[in-house]
Amino acid sequence: METIVLCLPKRVKMELRRWRRETRDAALATHCQIILHAGKGRSSRTIAEAVGCSRSCVSRVIQHFRRDGPTGLLDRREDNGQTKLTEEYLGQLAQVLDGSPLDYGRGRPTWTREILVAVLAKQTGIRVHVGTMSRALKAIGARRGRPRPVVRCPWSKAAKDRRIRAIRRMLANLPPGEVVVYEDEVDIHLNPKIGLDWMNRGQQRDVVTPGQNQKRYLAGAMNARTGELTAVEGRRKTSVLFVELLKMLEEDYPEATRIHVILDNYRIHASRLVQMAMETLSGRIVLHFLPPYCPNENRIERLWEDLHSEVTRNHQCPTMDALMKQVRHFIKVRARCQNIRINHHAA
Repeated sequence: METIVLCLPKRVKMELRRWRRETRDAALATHCQIILHAGKGRSSRTIAEAVGCSRSCVSRVIQHFRRDGPTGLLDRREDNGQTKLTEEYLGQLAQVLDGSPLDYGRGRPTWTREILVAVLAKQTGIRVHVGTMSRALKAIGARRGRPRPVVRCPWSKAAKDRRIRAIRRMLANLPPGEVVVYEDEVDIHLNPKIGLDWMNRGQQRDVVTPGQNQKRYLAGAMNARTGELTAVEGRRKTSVLFVELLKMLEEDYPEATRIHVILDNYRIHASRLVQMAMETLSGRIVLHFLPPYCPNENRIERLWEDLHSEVTRNHQCPTMDALMKQVRHFIKVRARCQNIRINHHAA
C-alpha cells in the first residue's frame, strides 16, 4: 500500500480547512479533505475510503495540487470549452417542441427526453446527456402537461383568416355609439366537473355526486370594451334562450345605434326562429359569425373557463339551486352583471 508524502505548511492547512468549512461546492470540500488526509501521510486507498471516492480521483486531485497549489483544487469544468446549452441550441429545442416526434420520423406521437436528445443531435450536431436535456427543458420553461383536444376548422386557411381579419377590423374601427359583444352559451351541470386539486400524499379527495344529473344553461353577451355581461338563464339551450338574450341586449343598450354580436356557428344561432326574431327587432343588432371551431377568437370563452375553475369544478353543492346561486354570484362580481334574467319560456 503506497503512502503519499505531501508536506503542507500550516498556512496552507488553515486555508484548506477554511475552504472546506465555508464552501457550498461539495466537490471543492472533498478535494480539500483529500489534500488534508494526504498531508497526514495516508495512503491513496485509505483516503479514497475515507472521503468516498475512487483512488484515481485521489491521485488526480493530488497531482493538480502539486502542480497548481490550492487553486488546482477548484472546479476546472469552465476550461472544458463552450457550453453545449447555447442560446441557439435552446432556441432549436423550443422550435422542435412546437412539433411532434412524428414530424421528425419517430414512431411515437409524444416526446421523451431520449427522443429530444436524438432529434436535437441530428438538428444541431450537438449530443447531450439526458440529464442535460432536463436542464435545457427547464431553461426554456417547458412543462409536461395534458394536451388540449381541438377540432379543426373545415374552412380553408384563407377563408378563415379573411373572416377573422374582418371582425378585428370592425372592432378596431368601431364608430361612436356602436357596441360590440361576444356571445356564447355555457352548460352548468349538477354533477361536478372533476379537476386537479392539491391533496396530501396517500389520500384522494372525495367529490360527492348527486347521481342523477341536472342542467342549467346561461346565454351571455360580454361587452368587448368594458367586460360587462348581459346574461339569460334557462333550463334548455334552444333558440328561445338566444332570442331572449338579443331582446335583453336591446334593453341594456338603449342608446346604442348598432349592437354587433360576435358568436359561433351553433345551430340555435341561425334557426328560423332567430331569423324571424331579427325581423321583429329594431334592426340595431348585427350578427357576426366566427369561423367554425375557433373558440380562441371568442373572448367570452375565457369567462366560462374561469366560471368552471372557480365554481363548478369539484363543487360540493347538493342542489341545482345552491349551485346556480354561486354561479350568479360569480357572474355578478366577475363580469359586473347587474341582473341575470330567468328565461321561463325555455324551462
